[in-house]
This record gives sequence, structure tokens and C-alpha cells, in this order.
Amino acid sequence: MTRLVLCAGTTETAEIDGISAAGANPELMIHTPSADSEILTYGRTVRSPVVPVSPTGCPTPAVVTRAVVERLGLETTVVDAGLAEPTGAPTVTVGANPGRDIRESDPVPSAPGAFAAARQFGRALPDDELFIAETVPGGTTTALGVLSALGEGDALGAPNGAGAVSSSLPENPLRLKREIVAESLAASTLESGDADGEPTVALRRAGDPALAVVAGLAAGALETDTAVTLAGGTQLVAAAACLRHGGYDRSLSLATTSFIAEDPSIDLDRAADALDLSVTVTDPGFTDDHPAMAAYNAGEAKEGVGMGGALALADRASVPMADIRSGVRDVYARLLAETDREVPSP
Repeated sequence: MTRLVLCAGTTETAEIDGISAAGANPELMIHTPSADSEILTYGRTVRSPVVPVSPTGCPTPAVVTRAVVERLGLETTVVDAGLAEPTGAPTVTVGANPGRDIRESDPVPSAPGAFAAARQFGRALPDDELFIAETVPGGTTTALGVLSALGEGDALGAPNGAGAVSSSLPENPLRLKREIVAESLAASTLESGDADGEPTVALRRAGDPALAVVAGLAAGALETDTAVTLAGGTQLVAAAACLRHGGYDRSLSLATTSFIAEDPSIDLDRAADALDLSVTVTDPGFTDDHPAMAAYNAGEAKEGVGMGGALALADRASVPMADIRSGVRDVYARLLAETDREVPSP
């Protein structure tokens, strides 16, 4: 059996102005992972006071993933990987607490314990195959922090080893992210590469709790010969780096969207070579005649909540992407109708 596991958490790094598009405004952004968990589980929000949208109205990737879940009958599990707000979705607890701003000296003190507990959970799951996903606003910045601490800052390609990750924004604020990561390493008295071979150090000093749980869960699954696919973008590349630095050399896959693969900020092929990743890229064929799809085509969101993994599973099951696009329209309309939101024009 195949299971999609969503690791949902928060980091105060997301509150830095200009970092993330995951939410209509900073006050609502903190609810995004909790709402994503509900949308994945129920196809709608049940406790969260908001439906996650960007400032321009781009909906959460959970809309796409849920459309696939409904068509495939896919089994899903949500892990509380440091939620700051309650969710109505059933969750597995692994002791992760919300992350603080990575510019603090010890932003994720729960990372080692959460990694260990998630590893135990991953070992215990009976599934043949796991697709492991995340939802954590600000997560590409913390991913860059982890990659830099491990000495893998240029894994995704960047001039002069400056480091690169993707962004939920059309214009990637890479310069700002690099500045934040530099401050993070300085606050933790780390140089780039000082956490080489010590992934929990990188996760604790420069990461976020969701990334720690993703890496721990994958580690446990790999130990029991469960097939593991990291379902997402450059945040999941950081998880792969943690696994490789932790001594996990077994086969590892990454399933992501065409929006990530085509992002000029990064070089996904370079990361695949550097970290020995088998990469699957799926294009949902979004059209501009619907506001959700048009926003993705314009460069927003790109990935998250296992969107790339879900699309890959749909493609593997020979479900036409036209059916998935129809499902996206259905889930999107349902969400906005239930919250009395007005559907924005393309």
C-alpha cells in the first residue's frame, strides 16, 4: 500500500517580511499548515479560520493534492511537526514544537527528539511505499539554512557557492534568504559545513521542525526497506541532504512539479547528481482560464503539501491530467463556497 504522509509545522522565520507567499497576510499565515492538513484530510477546512491563499489569491497546493487523493482513494496521514495553531485533522504527535526565527542561536531545540520519534514512527508503518510531504511557511529559507550548515549550500546550484532554493513567490528573494541564513549561522557560531555528517545539528541550529520530522520519518522507513519518495521541492532536497549526511545511502526518490523543475533559480539536475536522487517531474498542464491554475503558471506557490508526489501518483495510475484539473476546480470552488469567499478573476 502507498501512503502520503504530510508533516505540518511552523517556523517564525516565515514572519520575516518578503519571505513567503503562504497566506493572505502574516497574521493568517500561521494557520496555513493547520488548514492544509484539514484540506488534505477532509477536502475542506473544519476548524481553521482561513483557507490558505497568497496575497494575490493563489490557493494552497493542498487543493491539487486533495484532488488527486479523491480520485485515487489515497491513504493519508498527518504528522504534527510543530503546529502553532490547532488543526481539525487527526494527527500523529512526535514531540515537535513550533520553530523560532533561525536568526536565534537555538531556533529548533526539539529537532533531535522529533527526528528520533519520527524515525521510530517511520520504522513502524506497515506500508510498502511512503510519499513524504511538508507544509511549513518559510520552509525554503530554513532549507537553505540546513543545506548551508551541512556544506551543501550549492547543491541546487548558485554562483560562488552562495546557495539556492526555490520560492513560493514569482520573484525569488534569494538575496534576502542568503542574508538570513548568514545571520543564522553566525548566531549559532557555525561556519558553512560545520554540521557536515551531523544532520540533527543542522536541523536544530538552522532549520525548522517540519524538516526534522520529514528527515526522521524517511530515515525510519528506509531502515525497514520501505520505498521512500520525498514529495516536494527544494525543501525536500534539504531532507535528502540530511539523510545522506546521516549515512543513509539507499535508493531515494524525489517527486516534484514542473514548476520547480523549470524554476530558473535552481538546478534540480545538479541536486539529483550531488545527492543521488531519482527525480520524477510531473506537469499538470494548468491552463490560464482558472484563477488557481493561472496563479501557478505565473510562478506562485510551485509546490507544497505533496503536490508533485500526488501528481506523480496520478500519472502512474494513468489518471489523465485533465481529470486532475477538473478535480482542482471542484475542490477550489468547494473551499471558497464554504468560506463565503469570492472567487477572484484570472
